[in-house]
Amino acid sequence: MTDFLNLVGKRALITAGTKGAGAATVSLFRELGARVLTTARARPDSLPETMFVEADLTTEEGCATVADAARQRLGGVDVIVHMLGGSSAPGGGFSALTDAEWQRELSLNLFPALRMDRHLVPDMVSRGSGVLIHVTSIQNVLPLPESTTAYAAAKAALSTYSKALSKEVSPRGVRVVRVSPGWIATDASIHFAERLAKGAGTDLEGGKKLIMDALGGIPLGRPAEPAEVADLIAFLASERAASITGTEYVIDGGTVPTA
Repeated sequence: MTDFLNLVGKRALITAGTKGAGAATVSLFRELGARVLTTARARPDSLPETMFVEADLTTEEGCATVADAARQRLGGVDVIVHMLGGSSAPGGGFSALTDAEWQRELSLNLFPALRMDRHLVPDMVSRGSGVLIHVTSIQNVLPLPESTTAYAAAKAALSTYSKALSKEVSPRGVRVVRVSPGWIATDASIHFAERLAKGAGTDLEGGKKLIMDALGGIPLGRPAEPAEVADLIAFLASERAASITGTEYVIDGGTVPTA
């Protein structure tokens, strides 16, 4: 029986690969035969030093450090998965967002992908092959005005940039694909649900329901698991998806109410 999907021989850089969907993606890529390099601000004990670079990708210096490590340790990359993202902006709607808050959201959710691509995509283009997977968010079309306006806008910018890049480099053999998750059941999001539950005087399932209600409901009735997001990313990175580029794959349990 032939394996349906493998990444044997692929050299992959996966940013933010120490927690949540990023860690699940690193684990699956390794299982499927890829050589993986990942990065975060601190290395967990579970990852060997040889496959990790400690760096702050919100800075130009951090991105350059990771790109240099990818060239030195892997000899270049065949797949880049931009997992990095998140939000620390306060609630309170648009008026609570200062210039500094906007800059933080852009520095975390947009600029790292732009910078890493500038460093590494030219080598892909020169070889005539490669895959870029930019992890966006359903909030680029379904923002939560109370708390995620800046995050949603930054992810929308990443999505638009990705589409433009795909038009530029796909004719040269480099595919660019977006993965747009909804709520993912990471440790951090479950802890958030627990805090909501405590404040509302309910249990964990009640806390999860509060999050789903804030999103307008999830028809599937649950968040995605990190491993499910990793499965989608691995497929898109593989030769099974060789004709897929320039498009966005939503994994949200049906949260976005339009096609």
